[in-house]
Amino acid sequence: MPIYETVFITRQDLGAAQVEQITQEFSKILTDMGGTILKTEQWGLRAFAYRINKARKGHYTLVECDAPAPAILEMERLMRNSEDIVRYMTIKLEVPTTGPSAIIDKNSNTEEEAA
Repeated sequence: MPIYETVFITRQDLGAAQVEQITQEFSKILTDMGGTILKTEQWGLRAFAYRINKARKGHYTLVECDAPAPAILEMERLMRNSEDIVRYMTIKLEVPTTGPSAIIDKNSNTEEEAA
């Protein structure tokens, strides 16, 4: 099966527990339709480069999965209909990634340099 990476942004007024629940709901859709979740990362509340629907910040989440295309289409359909999702983007990867994403790795490097 192809490997996909989805990054989605949820509203800034949601709590961390609500963002985690939304992530689990979308992961369950993928697994119920025959996919497997390879990696999930919460990037936290981050500022936008420009306003989106009058908001300046959002909770970023990355989900990497090995799933059939219909599962991805169903997940994206539900994201379009959800009021909690501000934006989303899915790309197809050639091979699964190893280690943390560049966003998480960048944050850990700056913390190590500060120590």
